[in-house]
Amino acid sequence: MRRQDPHRVVVEIGAMGLLSTRTRARARTRRFTPVELAIAFALVGSLLAVAVPTFVREVHASRFVEPIDGLQRIGAAAVGFGRLHPVAQGFPPSAPMTPAVPPRGHCEADPPDAWDQPTWAALAFRPAPPGTPHCFAFGFDSTLSATKSLFRADAHGDLDGDGIVSTFEVTGRYVEGDPEGPTLDHGIFVDSEVE
Repeated sequence: MRRQDPHRVVVEIGAMGLLSTRTRARARTRRFTPVELAIAFALVGSLLAVAVPTFVREVHASRFVEPIDGLQRIGAAAVGFGRLHPVAQGFPPSAPMTPAVPPRGHCEADPPDAWDQPTWAALAFRPAPPGTPHCFAFGFDSTLSATKSLFRADAHGDLDGDGIVSTFEVTGRYVEGDPEGPTLDHGIFVDSEVE
Protein backbone atom coordinates (compact mmCIF):
# COMPACT_ATOMS: atom_id res chain seq x y z
CA MET A 1 0.00 0.00 0.00
CA ARG A 2 2.87 2.27 0.58
CA ARG A 3 3.95 1.92 -2.96
CA GLN A 4 0.59 3.08 -4.22
CA ASP A 5 0.59 6.43 -2.42
CA PRO A 6 3.50 8.44 -3.83
CA HIS A 7 2.94 11.27 -1.37
CA ARG A 8 3.18 8.98 1.60
CA VAL A 9 6.48 7.55 0.39
CA VAL A 10 7.85 11.05 0.03
CA VAL A 11 6.66 11.94 3.51
CA GLU A 12 8.26 8.81 4.96
CA ILE A 13 11.51 9.48 3.16
CA GLY A 14 11.36 13.02 4.46
CA ALA A 15 10.74 11.74 7.96
CA MET A 16 13.64 9.30 7.65
CA GLY A 17 15.85 12.15 6.46
CA LEU A 18 14.69 14.18 9.42
CA LEU A 19 15.32 11.27 11.74
CA SER A 20 18.75 10.82 10.22
CA THR A 21 19.53 14.51 10.79
CA ARG A 22 18.49 14.25 14.43
CA THR A 23 20.72 11.22 14.92
CA ARG A 24 23.69 13.08 13.46
CA ALA A 25 22.99 16.05 15.76
CA ARG A 26 22.95 13.71 18.74
CA ALA A 27 26.21 12.15 17.64
CA ARG A 28 27.83 15.59 17.59
CA THR A 29 26.81 16.28 21.20
CA ARG A 30 27.63 12.89 22.61
CA ARG A 31 29.11 12.64 26.06
CA PHE A 32 32.55 11.34 26.98
CA THR A 33 32.88 7.81 28.25
CA PRO A 34 34.48 7.15 31.64
CA VAL A 35 37.56 5.73 29.91
CA GLU A 36 38.00 8.89 27.84
CA LEU A 37 37.61 11.04 30.96
CA ALA A 38 40.16 8.93 32.83
CA ILE A 39 42.66 9.33 29.98
CA ALA A 40 42.07 13.11 29.89
CA PHE A 41 42.57 13.41 33.66
CA ALA A 42 45.73 11.30 33.46
CA LEU A 43 47.16 13.55 30.73
CA VAL A 44 46.30 16.76 32.60
CA GLY A 45 47.70 15.29 35.81
CA SER A 46 50.93 14.34 34.07
CA LEU A 47 51.32 17.84 32.64
CA LEU A 48 50.70 19.39 36.05
CA ALA A 49 53.15 16.99 37.69
CA VAL A 50 55.85 18.33 35.39
CA ALA A 51 54.84 22.00 35.20
CA VAL A 52 54.01 22.82 38.83
CA PRO A 53 57.34 21.76 40.40
CA THR A 54 59.21 23.63 37.68
CA PHE A 55 57.14 26.75 38.30
CA VAL A 56 57.59 26.49 42.07
CA ARG A 57 61.34 25.98 41.64
CA GLU A 58 61.58 29.10 39.45
CA VAL A 59 59.61 31.19 41.94
CA HIS A 60 61.72 29.81 44.78
CA ALA A 61 64.94 30.62 42.90
CA SER A 62 63.78 34.14 42.17
CA ARG A 63 63.41 34.75 45.93
CA PHE A 64 67.16 34.16 46.31
CA VAL A 65 68.29 36.66 43.71
CA GLU A 66 68.27 39.69 46.00
CA PRO A 67 70.26 38.26 48.95
CA ILE A 68 72.75 36.28 46.86
CA ASP A 69 73.41 39.13 44.43
CA GLY A 70 73.65 41.63 47.28
CA LEU A 71 76.10 39.50 49.27
CA GLN A 72 78.24 38.82 46.22
CA ARG A 73 78.47 42.57 45.58
CA ILE A 74 79.30 43.29 49.25
CA GLY A 75 81.94 40.52 49.28
CA ALA A 76 83.59 41.75 46.07
CA ALA A 77 83.57 45.34 47.34
CA ALA A 78 85.06 44.29 50.71
CA VAL A 79 87.89 42.37 48.97
CA GLY A 80 88.50 45.36 46.69
CA PHE A 81 88.60 47.66 49.75
CA GLY A 82 91.10 45.31 51.44
CA ARG A 83 93.48 45.40 48.47
CA LEU A 84 93.82 49.15 48.94
CA HIS A 85 94.50 49.02 52.71
CA PRO A 86 96.86 47.29 55.15
CA VAL A 87 95.61 44.24 57.09
CA ALA A 88 94.80 46.28 60.22
CA GLN A 89 92.36 48.38 58.16
CA GLY A 90 91.54 45.59 55.70
CA PHE A 91 87.79 46.00 55.74
CA PRO A 92 85.41 48.85 56.50
CA PRO A 93 84.08 49.07 60.07
CA SER A 94 80.92 47.20 61.04
CA ALA A 95 77.55 48.53 59.89
CA PRO A 96 74.22 47.79 61.55
CA MET A 97 71.56 45.83 59.75
CA THR A 98 69.92 48.15 57.23
CA PRO A 99 66.98 48.56 57.43
CA ALA A 100 67.03 47.79 61.16
CA VAL A 101 64.15 45.30 60.81
CA PRO A 102 63.70 43.16 57.68
CA PRO A 103 60.47 43.88 55.80
CA ARG A 104 57.84 41.40 56.95
CA GLY A 105 55.86 39.69 54.21
CA HIS A 106 56.39 42.33 51.54
CA CYS A 107 59.08 44.46 49.93
CA GLU A 108 59.65 48.06 51.03
CA ALA A 109 61.48 51.08 49.68
CA ASP A 110 64.06 52.62 52.03
CA PRO A 111 64.16 56.23 53.19
CA PRO A 112 66.56 58.28 51.01
CA ASP A 113 69.40 58.35 53.59
CA ALA A 114 69.17 54.70 54.75
CA TRP A 115 72.35 53.64 52.92
CA ASP A 116 74.45 56.75 53.64
CA GLN A 117 76.25 55.09 56.59
CA PRO A 118 80.07 55.24 55.98
CA THR A 119 80.51 51.47 55.62
CA TRP A 120 77.82 51.20 52.94
CA ALA A 121 79.37 54.19 51.19
CA ALA A 122 82.85 52.59 51.36
CA LEU A 123 81.43 49.41 49.85
CA ALA A 124 79.34 51.41 47.36
CA PHE A 125 76.42 49.18 48.31
CA ARG A 126 72.70 49.70 48.02
CA PRO A 127 70.45 46.63 47.50
CA ALA A 128 68.20 48.37 44.99
CA PRO A 129 68.08 51.74 43.24
CA PRO A 130 66.67 54.57 45.40
CA GLY A 131 62.91 54.33 45.77
CA THR A 132 62.80 50.71 44.58
CA PRO A 133 61.33 48.24 47.09
CA HIS A 134 63.46 45.32 48.27
CA CYS A 135 62.74 42.42 50.62
CA PHE A 136 65.95 41.89 52.61
CA ALA A 137 67.92 43.78 55.26
CA PHE A 138 71.73 43.65 55.03
CA GLY A 139 74.41 43.84 57.70
CA PHE A 140 78.23 43.97 57.73
CA ASP A 141 80.47 42.97 60.64
CA SER A 142 84.26 43.27 60.63
CA THR A 143 86.93 42.26 63.11
CA LEU A 144 90.21 44.08 62.50
CA SER A 145 93.68 43.33 63.89
CA ALA A 146 97.27 43.89 62.77
CA THR A 147 97.73 40.26 61.63
CA LYS A 148 94.28 39.11 60.61
CA SER A 149 91.08 40.88 59.64
CA LEU A 150 87.74 39.18 59.05
CA PHE A 151 84.32 40.21 57.81
CA ARG A 152 80.85 38.73 57.70
CA ALA A 153 78.06 40.12 55.51
CA ASP A 154 74.53 38.89 55.99
CA ALA A 155 71.06 39.31 54.53
CA HIS A 156 67.84 38.68 56.46
CA GLY A 157 64.31 38.50 55.07
CA ASP A 158 60.84 37.37 56.08
CA LEU A 159 59.20 36.89 52.69
CA ASP A 160 55.95 35.31 53.86
CA GLY A 161 55.49 37.46 56.98
CA ASP A 162 55.36 34.54 59.44
CA GLY A 163 58.10 35.89 61.72
CA ILE A 164 60.65 33.25 60.66
CA VAL A 165 63.62 34.95 59.01
CA SER A 166 65.75 33.58 56.18
CA THR A 167 69.46 34.25 56.67
CA PHE A 168 72.18 34.33 54.01
CA GLU A 169 75.82 34.95 54.94
CA VAL A 170 79.23 35.29 53.32
CA THR A 171 82.60 35.71 55.03
CA GLY A 172 86.04 36.86 54.06
CA ARG A 173 89.52 37.24 55.52
CA TYR A 174 92.73 39.18 55.12
CA VAL A 175 95.77 37.55 56.73
CA GLU A 176 99.21 39.17 57.06
CA GLY A 177 101.69 37.47 54.73
CA ASP A 178 99.05 35.65 52.65
CA PRO A 179 100.14 36.08 49.01
CA GLU A 180 96.49 36.08 47.87
CA GLY A 181 95.73 39.13 49.98
CA PRO A 182 92.10 39.64 51.04
CA THR A 183 89.83 36.79 49.98
CA LEU A 184 86.19 35.86 50.03
CA ASP A 185 85.61 32.47 51.68
CA HIS A 186 84.05 29.82 49.47
CA GLY A 187 80.33 29.17 49.69
CA ILE A 188 77.42 30.92 51.23
CA PHE A 189 75.72 30.04 54.51
CA VAL A 190 71.93 29.75 54.26
CA ASP A 191 69.52 29.23 57.16
CA SER A 192 65.73 28.80 56.83
CA GLU A 193 65.85 29.47 53.11
CA VAL A 194 62.23 28.43 52.67
CA GLU A 195 61.11 29.79 56.02
